Amino acid sequence: MKDLRSWTPRPTPRRETIAGRFVRLEPLDPVRHGDALFEAGAGPDAEALWRYLFEAPITRRDVFDAWAREAAATDDPLFFSVVDAASGRAEGRLALMRITPAHGVLEVGSILYGPRLARSRAATEAIYLLGRHVFEKLGYRRFEWKCDDRNEPSKRAALRFGFTFEGVFRKHMVVKGESRDTAWFGIVDEDWPRLARGYRAWLDPANFDAHGRQRESLTAFTTPA
Repeated sequence: MKDLRSWTPRPTPRRETIAGRFVRLEPLDPVRHGDALFEAGAGPDAEALWRYLFEAPITRRDVFDAWAREAAATDDPLFFSVVDAASGRAEGRLALMRITPAHGVLEVGSILYGPRLARSRAATEAIYLLGRHVFEKLGYRRFEWKCDDRNEPSKRAALRFGFTFEGVFRKHMVVKGESRDTAWFGIVDEDWPRLARGYRAWLDPANFDAHGRQRESLTAFTTPA
């Protein structure tokens, strides 16, 4: 077992931009990002996009503006807009949350990807950028992903991104008037060097053909040998 007698609490994540090749994670700004974020979450697929989030679907602009002001002011969850590097548009959002510097543990959650971001290289890079920031800059020990156990797409995404399934907390929460069993996934610091190499290999332009189709799946790079 690792000797942690010299362990010190990790820094609390700050509001700062985290830049990659395809996206920038910018601290959520209701003025700069509001129009695009509202559009990303208020389209015809709104019911499905918001199904497993804590909030009800936000399809009225005044309600969204109030939510955005509150989200931008909180430190936990700490919200980022996922901004397409080419267009400069915010195409989705996510947050670092349940931040526990004393133990070096935090979670990524409250993810809402609009239709132009979902299932894209940019969507994957956003998770890679957060992981790199959490482990390599802030020095955290554990990065978590949790979701409603009924949310099959989220569970598949967690595994694709290299999170390890750790079990189900039964009757963990009451959300929108329903009992929620929560599926837990995690990446720990020992996992990260292997996963980081996998992310970089998958994101490499050589892994995509002229039409932008992947040659090898991310799972091929993130699943332990």
